[in-house]
Amino acid sequence: MGNHVIVLGAGIVGVCCALELRRRGMTVTLVDRQEPGMETSMGNAGVLARSSLMPFNHPGLWGQLPRLLKNDTVQFRYRWQYLAANLGWATRFLASARASVFQETARALDGLIRLSAPEHIKLLDESGARHRLRDTGWIFLYRSEAAWQAGALARRTFAQYEVPTRELAPAELAGLEPALSPIFPRALWIQGSYSVDDPHEVVAAYADLFRREGGAFQRLTASAIRRDGSRWTVQGTNASESVSADRLVVALGPWSKALLKTTGIDLPMAFERGYHMHYSGREGARVTRPVYDTGGGYVLSPMARGLRLSTGVELDACDAPARPVQLDLAEQRAREALPLGERLDAAAWLGRRPTLPDSRPMIGEAPRHPGLWLALGHQHIGFSTAPGTAKILAELMRSGGADRHRAFRPGRFI
Repeated sequence: MGNHVIVLGAGIVGVCCALELRRRGMTVTLVDRQEPGMETSMGNAGVLARSSLMPFNHPGLWGQLPRLLKNDTVQFRYRWQYLAANLGWATRFLASARASVFQETARALDGLIRLSAPEHIKLLDESGARHRLRDTGWIFLYRSEAAWQAGALARRTFAQYEVPTRELAPAELAGLEPALSPIFPRALWIQGSYSVDDPHEVVAAYADLFRREGGAFQRLTASAIRRDGSRWTVQGTNASESVSADRLVVALGPWSKALLKTTGIDLPMAFERGYHMHYSGREGARVTRPVYDTGGGYVLSPMARGLRLSTGVELDACDAPARPVQLDLAEQRAREALPLGERLDAAAWLGRRPTLPDSRPMIGEAPRHPGLWLALGHQHIGFSTAPGTAKILAELMRSGGADRHRAFRPGRFI
């Protein structure tokens, strides 16, 4: 096939893919309806963590399910009409919580995260955004001994994959994060991990680097994709707008599902939505690294704009109206842990985490669609895994090697 590639989607995954393909000699046009990093990539907790190898659908999920299905926890909410309409996805998601699939997923995600971390460091240096990086890891907080025991599977998995951690007694936690209230008898410091103080600015810096290295960016709202002979065309909502190339990479995150339907592909994708809000800290109170309150159901991250409170999971349609009750509940729990000040945003931010049944992304060429490549479905960890995704995609496009990356093959669901 020819050398011109469209990368559709300018979030962290799409930008990294576009930059990597450009560096391998391809002519690349990055396409999105907004400027880079303005959608899902804007609102995450800013964590680049080895611990993200632990998927939500792990064997311990079965024991948690009766509580979660009551639909009143801070960690997990759902709209029953959406869940009823997506029972097929839910069944496959739960089936992937069995031990054999869980181990395959953890192994695959661990490799992807290990591949991504050094590439992030290089890109931060090359893009001039290294000042946004912290290498202080992040901390899991536990409100009771029972909660600590419930996290035993995660700790065993971290040990199995050599994720560096350190258990913290209350006094040690207070030494690291003195602003936290003394309500956490147990804590786990995830070391060897990083965080950034503005995910959007990191994506924007990578996109500027892509442009400086000869890549092109085009604003276009995609309504359909089609194959015209040997080329792929992205059709805009305006009938007069389209862009074509020899190959097309779909990296549209949650919006990939609707767009791929226009070419006959029906992805088994659901949307783990989440909210965030920024806060001041009373009398300057803040944390110095992200903290995950496992009982409170939120992550609190120090950002350039203030303390960012990010919520857990809300299962609902991609573009359903916001229901920020989950954020309100998480804020109540966060105020127990740290003296938050006022809200700094006019409204809660809403993001969508695109999740496939086995919690692994698709990376590779779509079956029976030559020239159509997929880099999507990264659920909660697109920020941690984007550079590695780009490396794998570029390798597959240039020289094959699909057997080495079978865990991410699109053919497992297409």
